[in-house]
Amino acid sequence: MEIFIEPIGRLVNEFSKLPGVGKKTAQRYAYKIIDMPENEARAFVDAILGVKRRVKYCKICGNFTEEETCSLCKTRDKSVICVVKEPKDVAAIEKLHEFKGVYHVLHGVIDPLSGIGPNDIRIRELLSRLHEGEVKEVIVATNPDVSGDATAMYIAKLIKPLEIPVTRLAHGIPIGSEIEYTDDVTLARAFVERTKL
Repeated sequence: MEIFIEPIGRLVNEFSKLPGVGKKTAQRYAYKIIDMPENEARAFVDAILGVKRRVKYCKICGNFTEEETCSLCKTRDKSVICVVKEPKDVAAIEKLHEFKGVYHVLHGVIDPLSGIGPNDIRIRELLSRLHEGEVKEVIVATNPDVSGDATAMYIAKLIKPLEIPVTRLAHGIPIGSEIEYTDDVTLARAFVERTKL
């Protein structure tokens, strides 16, 4: 016997495809949609379709945009490029209001176990941007994990002959934490990447 009638089961199934949404949460979302006034449900559907129809990738950096080129690439300092894995990383850095350069979104990282090599992400496009001659520094801001580190090292190796400095975001003990509760890998990295006072 089926738990839901077909339309509800289908909606639950679609919601459960979203990251971090299990069956119970998907059911709550489906019930919420059923209880919504039709105009709110239409607004929800229109928002989803609007994103699918209007949002594309910037032809320069690969970030989300509605135009061919995003506003960051049009207005920011092009001498510093921050390399990130995904567009959501751009949003995280932008919330800080500290970085004034431009971005380059790789849309992935090198991960041989998943079959992702250097040709599967936007490294070629990054090198093309560097050959234009404006860039004075590349900041690699990939995640501090095996794939992120491997990607950072690969990019640094490719850029070295161009004599453009490549930096990596610092890693270490989070502010406000206690050393005794810090994991071994983070603590070891904090020692290696210590800075002068």
